Amino acid sequence: MYRTGASSSWGFKHSFIFYFLIFTCILSVSCSIHFRIKVNKLQEDIFNLRATCNNQNGVSSNTNEVLQGVDYSSFYFKNVDSRTIGVYSVIFTLIIPFLFYKNLANRSKNKTLSNGTKSNKGEALLKKRIAYRVDVFFSVYPYAKLLALLVATIILIVSGGLALYAVSDASSLAEAVWLSWTFVADSGNHADRVGTGPRIVSVSISCGGLLVFSMMLGLVSDAISEKVDTLRKGKSMVVETNHILILGWSDKLGSLLEQLALANKSNGGGVVVVLAGRGKEEMEIDIANLEFDFMGTSVICRSGSPLILADLKKSDAYAMRVVLSLTGVKEGLKGHVVVEIHDLDNEPLVKLVGGELTETVVAHDVIGRLMIQCALQPGLAQIWENILGFENSEFYIKRWPQLDGVHFEDVLISFPDAVPCGVKVAANGGKIKLNPDFDYVLQEGDEILVLAEDYNSYHPVPLPKVHKSSCPTLIDPPKYPKKILLCGWRRDIDDMIMVLETFVAPGSELWMFNEVPEKERERKLADGGLNAPGLRNIKLIHHQGNAVIKRHLETLPLETFDSILILADESLEDSIVHSDSRSLTTLLLIRNIQSKRLPHRDTRLMSYPLSGLSHSSSIHEMQLASDKSIVISEILDSRTKNLASVSKISVYVLSDELVCMALAMVARDKQINRVLDELFEKQGNEMYIKAAEFYLYAQEELSFNEIMIRGHQRHEIVIGYRLANKESVIINPPDKSKPRTWSLDDVFVVISSMYDSL
Repeated sequence: MYRTGASSSWGFKHSFIFYFLIFTCILSVSCSIHFRIKVNKLQEDIFNLRATCNNQNGVSSNTNEVLQGVDYSSFYFKNVDSRTIGVYSVIFTLIIPFLFYKNLANRSKNKTLSNGTKSNKGEALLKKRIAYRVDVFFSVYPYAKLLALLVATIILIVSGGLALYAVSDASSLAEAVWLSWTFVADSGNHADRVGTGPRIVSVSISCGGLLVFSMMLGLVSDAISEKVDTLRKGKSMVVETNHILILGWSDKLGSLLEQLALANKSNGGGVVVVLAGRGKEEMEIDIANLEFDFMGTSVICRSGSPLILADLKKSDAYAMRVVLSLTGVKEGLKGHVVVEIHDLDNEPLVKLVGGELTETVVAHDVIGRLMIQCALQPGLAQIWENILGFENSEFYIKRWPQLDGVHFEDVLISFPDAVPCGVKVAANGGKIKLNPDFDYVLQEGDEILVLAEDYNSYHPVPLPKVHKSSCPTLIDPPKYPKKILLCGWRRDIDDMIMVLETFVAPGSELWMFNEVPEKERERKLADGGLNAPGLRNIKLIHHQGNAVIKRHLETLPLETFDSILILADESLEDSIVHSDSRSLTTLLLIRNIQSKRLPHRDTRLMSYPLSGLSHSSSIHEMQLASDKSIVISEILDSRTKNLASVSKISVYVLSDELVCMALAMVARDKQINRVLDELFEKQGNEMYIKAAEFYLYAQEELSFNEIMIRGHQRHEIVIGYRLANKESVIINPPDKSKPRTWSLDDVFVVISSMYDSL
């Protein structure tokens, strides 16, 4: 401890003496320069006085004698001393940084000696601190590099000017500084310098100028590269109005963009902005590889996190965090937010966070319910594709003041290019009422919900002449028990069971075939809120196995099921390729097993085997025929549809594409979400396929307007039909006033609040 203290004291004294000597030297030089300037000033004054006296006395011949004792070099004393000051100033300027660094090094050395460590460690630590401070300075301040370059340039020009003034014959300091600037700006300007001193200084200034301009070019190049990278990486702000913003990236984006392009087709295109946590170039390449025409719609990609508010200005938990970020936008939101969520239980929480501007689409639950409806009514998925997409007819809401006071029955036939489906009742807070009562009269402020080709493609006309007659009085056939197989496991399978419970007759069986152990299934169903023992219409039968292993499937009586649903398994839902491959493999294995067990029967899958038949053509026999069981597969990728058609599989549900269609419709008009909610709910109005015998007699000639009037007598809205010899469904048909002869094998698509013939 004593040695350390002594060393520290000695170091301090040594440092003090060193700086005292430096200070004394600088002070002495300064004083000598100061006094030298005073002497020169006095000598110049004496010379001026003598010259003045000689001129006043008229001395001419003796002038040389008088001035002989005068030193003419006094005229240059001031210049000589000012040049000396320039030399000292340059030396002083160059020495100052080294002296400052040496002072800091000595302090660090004394501190390390007092702590009993080696001095070289203290000096190394000092270097690290200085490097850290410099790094922080350049990192924190955006213009630090430019400022440092400016200061270095000024120091180089001034120091070079002083040095040139000291060693050259420059007439003034300002002239020398200007000459220094020319050497910095153009290194070739120093070539005409004469003398060793001027040449050394000129070359030094020119080398410094080359370094300065190299650094300047580097800064300019970095700034341009950074700006280009910002544009390339999608970090710049988007300045657009009336555009649609998509937050996040998923496999559904291609289908969603296609639907938005179709929606903007009538307007000549639109603007869609995609903000996702991917590279801009990568997103643009993926979008460019999409196999459809954008029809004038521009897609702008920006890279960033939707969870970061700064990027916004440029699983459900993720969606809720995005909604929270959107609510934090200070400028406020001028549109509405459409959120896709997976679990119905999270919908109230997202709406609570987002408020009135948030519209939720519960994708997973909607598809589950649609799968059940399609199992009971094959072909319904293809009808939903026609309605939800913007390629054919879709839902629109508009007010028509000229229809105020008109009965809804007359409104049905007032639009030759649209099918009215409901009313947005102004007196009920704007609630949309699907399939209103027969005698409802439109009030002031009411708006009409229609299915039409486009927003501007329809308008009311004077009421056409329609012959009103009663439809056949048929009693709906009783419901029969069904035997249904579910292959795979979904998170919302408990909701699917509850929906199925409301549709099927008592005594129905639901076979569940998946890899989840039975005990774990029961626990998951109970956690989802399903009371399995309380089911009245359905009996659950559990089987464990892998749906892509043939020997596991062979343990099931596949030929006895009325409907077989192949779900996109929860374990593979994040990979659409693997999920669709699994579904397609299961489909082929099931059809193969059925064909071997029933080799003498036609096991080809019909497009609409249940819906297209009348009651008199033994629908009950078709339901009980085990070899005619309906196989429905959930497909995530629309490209898999082609493979399904090749393998003679015509009943499928494009779940992701249907969800994208729904999202696009709600993004276009948030009011449509209320319509979709009711149509997909297990209660209220729904979409059904009904036989023609409920609306007409055999070979009866009627117009579609007359069919709509008869359908409304049954509290139904008829929106389209499918002829017996055709595979495609026509929604919102043209020529509604033109009569045609119908067949009892035709079917009609209706919106109804009840359907007892399932």
